[in-house]
Amino acid sequence: MLVVFLLVVFILAKFAWKPILKGLKDRENEIQGALDLAEKTRAEMAQLKSDNEKLIAEANAIRDQILRDAKDASDRTIAESKDKAAVEAQKIIESARETIRNEQAVAVSKIKREVATLSLEIAEKVLHRELADKASQEKLIADLASSARLN
Repeated sequence: MLVVFLLVVFILAKFAWKPILKGLKDRENEIQGALDLAEKTRAEMAQLKSDNEKLIAEANAIRDQILRDAKDASDRTIAESKDKAAVEAQKIIESARETIRNEQAVAVSKIKREVATLSLEIAEKVLHRELADKASQEKLIADLASSARLN
């Protein structure tokens, strides 16, 4: 029995142990490779997560910058529009003032003409009344002639 046992052990050692040990070693290498791959993948995932967080932070910073730029542009546009509106309003006011001055000058001119016309009419009526007789006319002519010589 001991001989059979030793023969079985010898046959197993010669033919079975090497393939079994080789299979176990191969399996151990595969498991270690899978563990190494898992660790490498985990490290890559951590790196990708870190990169993603950086990209998100950069994207947020760019978004914030774009929003600030848009707000600044909007503020500038509003300010420019207000300035243009103020300039246009000033032009309109100045034009209205000029129109008022022109119309005032025309009105003053018309009033002067009317006053002159009324003054002439009043003077004419006064002269007709005052110079109704011949003696008054001669006296007026003499007074005018004497004052004309003095000048």
